[in-house]
Amino acid sequence: MTAVTDQDNGNGNGSGRDSGLSGKDGGKADGGAPGRVGDGRWDDGLIARRAAAAEADEAGDTVSRASAEDDAEPQVEAYVPSGGPLPPRLDALRELVGLSRARLDRDTLAEAGRVLDEAAARQRLSSRHTVIAVAGATGSGKSTLFNALAGAPISDTGLRRPTTSQPIACSWTDGAAGLLDRLAVPGRLRRRPHPGPVAFDEALQGLVLVDLPDHDSAATEHRDQVDRVLALVDAVIWVVDPEKYADAALHERYLRPLAGHAEVTFVVLNQTDRLPGEAADLVLDDLRRLLDDDGIALGEHGEPGATVMSLSALTGDGVPELREMVGRFVQDRTAATRRLWADVDAAAARLRPVYVADGRPGLGERAREEFTDRLAEAVGAAAAGQAAEREWRRNAGRACGTPWLRLWRWYENRGLPGSLDRMGQALTPPEEELTARQRVEQAVRIVADDAADGLPGPWAQAVREAAFTGAEGLPEALDELAVRAGAPGASKRGGGTEAGQGAVTGAPFGGALGGRPAKPPRPKWWPAAVLAQVSMTLLQIFGGLWLVGQIIGVLEPGLLTPALIMLAGVVGGPLVEWSCAAAIRGPARRYGQDAERRLREAAAGCGRARVLDPVAAELVRYREVRERYVTVTEFSTTGR
Repeated sequence: MTAVTDQDNGNGNGSGRDSGLSGKDGGKADGGAPGRVGDGRWDDGLIARRAAAAEADEAGDTVSRASAEDDAEPQVEAYVPSGGPLPPRLDALRELVGLSRARLDRDTLAEAGRVLDEAAARQRLSSRHTVIAVAGATGSGKSTLFNALAGAPISDTGLRRPTTSQPIACSWTDGAAGLLDRLAVPGRLRRRPHPGPVAFDEALQGLVLVDLPDHDSAATEHRDQVDRVLALVDAVIWVVDPEKYADAALHERYLRPLAGHAEVTFVVLNQTDRLPGEAADLVLDDLRRLLDDDGIALGEHGEPGATVMSLSALTGDGVPELREMVGRFVQDRTAATRRLWADVDAAAARLRPVYVADGRPGLGERAREEFTDRLAEAVGAAAAGQAAEREWRRNAGRACGTPWLRLWRWYENRGLPGSLDRMGQALTPPEEELTARQRVEQAVRIVADDAADGLPGPWAQAVREAAFTGAEGLPEALDELAVRAGAPGASKRGGGTEAGQGAVTGAPFGGALGGRPAKPPRPKWWPAAVLAQVSMTLLQIFGGLWLVGQIIGVLEPGLLTPALIMLAGVVGGPLVEWSCAAAIRGPARRYGQDAERRLREAAAGCGRARVLDPVAAELVRYREVRERYVTVTEFSTTGR
């Protein structure tokens, strides 16, 4: 039934083409008035008929020349930006894509890049033209509506399906050649309205109407052309009929994905002449419900949104109202801007998962401190501080202890089996070295996970890669910095550092945790303590020699005095040593803490330079692109 309707409409629209011919009835036309044709001129013979035919040919040549001139004419007017928030949004989207190329794959940015390219292409073309496509399913009567809007049978209608195989364009004014070239409409399919009221309608000046093939055509190339042109036009008129208005292919493939383009969308329920009584209103209400389910805002009660109406292209009922709406839409001259705006919204919505984080990602002070603590634990900062404190006390004992204790320690340091100092010089066992490396890896992994927590997938991956890349060689660097920091247990050996040997042997902390400790500085009061200890030793020796002299009879007997002198030396020596041990507790503790702090700062600085700074740089880059993304989307909910 629809096909027949289209054919009838096509014949009706095309009847004017034969209005200047008399046919077999001897020149009767226009209601059968003899000798008179439909345009009011008298047909009184062969000469008049030839003149009418010549005038018709001249009119056709004029239209053809106008169409050819329009095709050949260069673009006469460039796009004039609106000066609103669209240019900043496009600039922000362009910067966003540029900053993201190194972090996001090409497919993710493809749609945004396409929008930028199409926006640049559209802005180079005419801004006084509005390109509106007429789209619909097979048999919906879109070509009939196209002809009705154009006021002439430009697009073929008929029983054969599909009737429209390529886009056909009708331009009301000059200067649209560039736009039609962009749509790839062939020159032979570019038309101008026939002279008449519709062609000279001021409201339609600047309109470029494009009739598309059927979007549900069995021919794949037809559907491809529809998809291509719909991505380039400024607005679209969707023509639906009472039978296919709820077609899932239309709603799922086109209307629902283009829900954000509601302000440049017209949805027309055609063929209402086939519906009896109030059925047309019921079908129109159901169509509005389906559009609302698709997420398309409806332009009702003055709200911006899609225009939804019913008409009959065959009878002409509702066509003038649609033409008037289209005229106001064209004269507003904002369709291209609205279309680009909606395209940016759609591109931003697709990019949201790769730019919007769930929480507040970043590296807080707590995460940094925990990372430093783990590195300090891995490098053995606490153990190094304790070793430094013990070394201070050991040196104090050597300097302030009794000669007999120092003699014993000297004997012990000769390398006897079981010597504590010799054991202290042993390198860290491989098991502990492996544990230290694992601690570094664990610290890096934890801080990377903390920094990437809540980030979108690509940026979380970039943060982890930055952390793991910087962590390469971190154990060796930690050991070398520990040696430079002068930590106890880190020393030079054979003109090189333990760190260098550790890097070769696979013992990253051999220098920091093992090796011969460096001698700590001596306090100023140590010489006095040493002098006191020497005095006590001399008293012991003097008292002992006095007693020996008395025993062998060299000196006069008298044990009390030498015994007291010797006892004073024997008691005074340990007393001086104990006093020194008590006096060095505070300095030894501070020295150990200072050694731990130096090693901790060395580890923290190395970890910051190799891990935290690259991670922070990635987070800064993410914040930059997030700011650009906010600029792209900030007007989406507040309006233009």
